[in-house]
Amino acid sequence: MKKKILFIVNPISGVGRHKTIEKLIDEELDRNLFDYELAYTKASKHAIDLSRQGVKENFEIIVAAGGDGSVNEVGRSLIGTNAALAILPCGSGNGTARHMKIPINLRKAIQVIHRNHITSIDTFFVNEEIAINTAGIGFAAHIAHEFSKFKKRGFNNYLKIAVKDSFKFKSQQCEITVNGETKKMNAFIIDIANGTQWGNNAVIAPHAKNNDGLLDLCMVRDFPYVNFPLMASRLFTKSIHRSKFVEIIKTKEAFIRQEKTYAHIDGEPYHMGNELRIKINPLSLKVIVP
Repeated sequence: MKKKILFIVNPISGVGRHKTIEKLIDEELDRNLFDYELAYTKASKHAIDLSRQGVKENFEIIVAAGGDGSVNEVGRSLIGTNAALAILPCGSGNGTARHMKIPINLRKAIQVIHRNHITSIDTFFVNEEIAINTAGIGFAAHIAHEFSKFKKRGFNNYLKIAVKDSFKFKSQQCEITVNGETKKMNAFIIDIANGTQWGNNAVIAPHAKNNDGLLDLCMVRDFPYVNFPLMASRLFTKSIHRSKFVEIIKTKEAFIRQEKTYAHIDGEPYHMGNELRIKINPLSLKVIVP
């Protein structure tokens, strides 16, 4: 019997790869295996409604054709259901897809869907919000907020913001309670990682696994600006954990108090307030992986 599959496409994701999606699906998807429908998002959070409706209509696979924000919106709606998430990576960073070894090449990503290998992964809560891959505060959250203001997406604009704002961004005093211990620090970044990377192979938690029931709490203390190029390069050599300014703790939950109020969840900007309560939701989401 054919499986019902819904493709939810974000038209503004990344640098316009969505333009090839409809043609690729028509050419590559095996009609002997699937009956499919297409839906396009019209605004932020629209994918949440579309995927929830897809679950009600008994679609067995719901595909996020977009970036990490789209994956989050679709994935959060499938938690605890029988529907499986699939990903066609069309975003600027594609951190969730890259962590799970889903090909960035869209034809190859469709072949992953054909094989229909389903596994379950962890997700986690940040207060009342749901994260699939990473969430956090500090410099990464600042970039997410600034990046959201750009009409044109893409890694180049992301990089421009990171370089331009690196010298003027101010770290903040934070209080972190994790595994029964409370510590205070002047934090440049605090990120909670379910997967290894933010995207574009910038690896913030080299040893993170999204199916082990644990989160990697990555704390980057304030460091001299002269160290910024080295710290940035460590992200792309999977060695950030070796820096004396970095501590990574595995945990199921954590509490963070910050001076500022903003955060990012899967690369998208959120205003979360001064307090963040973090908690793992083990093996809560079915995903199609290679």
